[in-house]
Amino acid sequence: MKNLLYKLLIATLIFAPFIVSAQVVKVSGEVVTPLEIDAAALHQFTQTTVIRKDKDGKVDHTYTGVTLSDILKKAGVTMEDALKGKNLTKCVLVDAADNYEVAFALAELDKNYTDRLIILADTVDGKPLPAGEGPFRIIVQGEKKPARCVRQVVGLKVLFLK
Repeated sequence: MKNLLYKLLIATLIFAPFIVSAQVVKVSGEVVTPLEIDAAALHQFTQTTVIRKDKDGKVDHTYTGVTLSDILKKAGVTMEDALKGKNLTKCVLVDAADNYEVAFALAELDKNYTDRLIILADTVDGKPLPAGEGPFRIIVQGEKKPARCVRQVVGLKVLFLK
């Protein structure tokens, strides 16, 4: 019995940070106002829908969430008409609970530079994201490979590359 309790305690200590942090997305770095976005905060933004095929490219799924540009604007990141010059050397590093990371240049997220949508989603086909994908996931519209559709997002960090 002691051995089982010890194993449960160790497992809790190892995995608890992932469980807790997966409920909130922290927006940090080169921002005016750092944010912590939970499900309620995400639903305060205008919701956007993106249709994306599954990883096999066979079935369309409808994801709903918020454009990363809207989240970044709320955090005070330079976007739209002010996104020029040295600000074009900024990027967003997306962190997942399993330490997977991907980067997006700010211009990839800005409606003045692209029509492609990149969202922080919390639903797929009208239901909450499954446990292995959510509660938050980046969905990239129109990208051939799903490598930047990050699962279990826990952070968005704005960085200067220069």
